[in-house]
Amino acid sequence: MTDSIATDTQDVLTRLGIDRALYTGGTLASFSPVTGEQIATLPEHDGPAVTAAIDRAAAAFRIWRNVPAPRRGELVRVLGEELRAAKDDLGRLVSIEAGKSPSEGAGEVQEMIDICDFAVGLSRQLYGLTIATERPGHRMMETWHPLGVVGVISAFNFPVAVWSWNAALALVCGNPVVWKPSEKTPLTALACQAILDRALTRFGDAPDALSQVIIGGPGTGGALVDDPRVALVSATGSTRMGRQVGPRVAARFGRSILELGGNNAGIVCPSADLDMALRAIAFGAMGTAGQRCTTMRRLFVHDSVYDQLVPGLIKAYGSVTVGNPLTTQALVGPLIDRQAFEGMRDALHAAKAAGGTVHGGSRVPDAAPDTAYYVQPALVEMPCQTGPVLTETFAPILYVMRYGDFDDVIDQHNAVGAGLSSSIFTTDLRESEIFLSAAGSDCGIANVNIGTSGAEIGGAFGGEKETGGGRESGSDAWKAYMRRATNTINYSRDLPLAQGVVFDI
Repeated sequence: MTDSIATDTQDVLTRLGIDRALYTGGTLASFSPVTGEQIATLPEHDGPAVTAAIDRAAAAFRIWRNVPAPRRGELVRVLGEELRAAKDDLGRLVSIEAGKSPSEGAGEVQEMIDICDFAVGLSRQLYGLTIATERPGHRMMETWHPLGVVGVISAFNFPVAVWSWNAALALVCGNPVVWKPSEKTPLTALACQAILDRALTRFGDAPDALSQVIIGGPGTGGALVDDPRVALVSATGSTRMGRQVGPRVAARFGRSILELGGNNAGIVCPSADLDMALRAIAFGAMGTAGQRCTTMRRLFVHDSVYDQLVPGLIKAYGSVTVGNPLTTQALVGPLIDRQAFEGMRDALHAAKAAGGTVHGGSRVPDAAPDTAYYVQPALVEMPCQTGPVLTETFAPILYVMRYGDFDDVIDQHNAVGAGLSSSIFTTDLRESEIFLSAAGSDCGIANVNIGTSGAEIGGAFGGEKETGGGRESGSDAWKAYMRRATNTINYSRDLPLAQGVVFDI
């Protein structure tokens, strides 16, 4: 390791209060994509260790479920305070371990703070319904109860925010959490646990093992997925991962929240504000080096404005700054690793073979040592939606295509497996309303005159089709972390039966 990255990492971990024994002397190597260098070696949890963690979580559940929800919300309020105090250091660690710019690293921590604020209010709003009953002298209602142990499996690209979306809601809903972070970003998980531990100390009377981190690869995650005591598995990652997790959880009749792939698209209509569209597309397609599940990957531009918009986009792609997020003001940082770089390279080769014209996409040799992977974002003009366009590549590639007919472009927009995020740029009310209607975008997120990325925590986050159908964060996503009971109370002296059934004995 160079002195700079080694010293920076060590200093941040020390300030965050992480025990050195948790990230030295283990078998799992952690690397910073900023330089490609190893920054830690972490002990891993094998199957028995995962089972022991779930044992502890199950014991914690029996206590935590009986704590009043507003009191549970107090823990999350204190967690939000601790996150505010640690925002700079945790954001810096996100930049070191995930390669994000300082602005994006700090923004991700702010997202954690925001979901804590949301969850605190939610702790006094876990409402059930009073339901009209056909039987006189009866009352019918629904009640919501804590579900059980929640397992969280997160991806590298949002190494702390995804945990917070799940943990904040799970905790106020009365559930303990066992978290298996990506093996590419384990240090940020240890930091979050250390911050929550400080909140738990201040809170004072929470059960032990209310939140735990388990470190390891697919075997560690598999042990979490397969344990019948884990009532809910919330898994974020690729569609390929979801095809493994979903059936395994379903086989034991568990619940799952799947947040998977997103081959997201934008449509630029004839009436669009082209300056606004260009800026939104540039961030949506190039931000986080294209490594967001909501990254814009496909763009349909109407024939009448194609020659006005696309040259400007090509210029923006050629001039965007790429470099070390820790030492420069570059807008685009590194890909996470060599595998990501090779996936981008192969996709661009396939696009050329399918008739595409590639602008950008080359490796940036001067940005960092050979062990890191910095690339110029690629804009690819395609003759039609075919080949690699139909597959999500987790890299900064934007496929651009012309369209003429509005109904046809909606069909093209929806003609991919994933259904996460979408956007349309138009000032035509009819077009925007159709896009948001049942006949329009088939995605879980549909935006007008903003890009596909940058979702706020107030709305439920997730998508349809191969994106998995799960919802996290805001709105009524809390219901996934609870079980519902329908209750009927007879306060009369009679026993009328529903549906007019008579059973006299």
